[in-house]
Amino acid sequence: MQWAASWAAPLGVRGRALPRAPSRRLSGSQDQDGLRRTPLHDFHLAHGGRLVAFAGWRLPLQYRDGHVDSHLHTRRHCSLFDVSHMLQISVPAARAARLAEALLANPEVRLAGLAARDSLRLEAGLCLYGSDIDEHTTPVEGGLGWTLGRRRRAAMDFPGAAVIVPQLKGQVPRRRVGLTCEGAPMRAHSPILSAEGAVIGAVTSGCPSPCLKRNVAMGYVPPEYSQPGTPLLVEVRRRQQEAVVSKMPFVPTNYYTLK
Repeated sequence: MQWAASWAAPLGVRGRALPRAPSRRLSGSQDQDGLRRTPLHDFHLAHGGRLVAFAGWRLPLQYRDGHVDSHLHTRRHCSLFDVSHMLQISVPAARAARLAEALLANPEVRLAGLAARDSLRLEAGLCLYGSDIDEHTTPVEGGLGWTLGRRRRAAMDFPGAAVIVPQLKGQVPRRRVGLTCEGAPMRAHSPILSAEGAVIGAVTSGCPSPCLKRNVAMGYVPPEYSQPGTPLLVEVRRRQQEAVVSKMPFVPTNYYTLK
């Protein structure tokens, strides 16, 4: 698919580097260029994984079936993504590949790479740290005010409370919004403009949506431009194209939750 070739840049494979993973000892090896390998490195190669540099690790961008097919399969069924570089798994490294093969024995399970992970989380309106949120973003600006419970709001006993609590009452300088547009895909750092052509913000992440067959993105704008349905402009490849503020998630979520 023609979209697949364009994923390297927005994922940080070239250009601006993404934040490195936390420093911690992990079983594995390093390439000659210093990139770390997860315990599933050889497993990825055996299954046709296209490996790229990502946050100090060598990880699969996609597999033989391509990014779009992987994305759609994950929506409809189930996919396996290597998160061992994120230090979220407690399986002995020597048994990691055996576990992955066992999971793949289920006919519904396929492998998913970085490209599918990025487009899936963007369709779901989920933030990527280092792109959509960072240490300079408040929970209210990022649309994450729900993470602050009533007790903490009242007690104001958390870092940044003097700034964040007033923002919870509506005094916020910018808000994260969803955007949809036709034409060329919106990418990180693309300027967001008002309908009159004044620069009012920037895109933080964007891609073509395999499910919606249109371009989706997230970015920050002043609150007066944040209402769904607001017409805006986005500068893509030095050309202005029409965009619309849209509700998120772009694709309805169907997360599994314990009852």
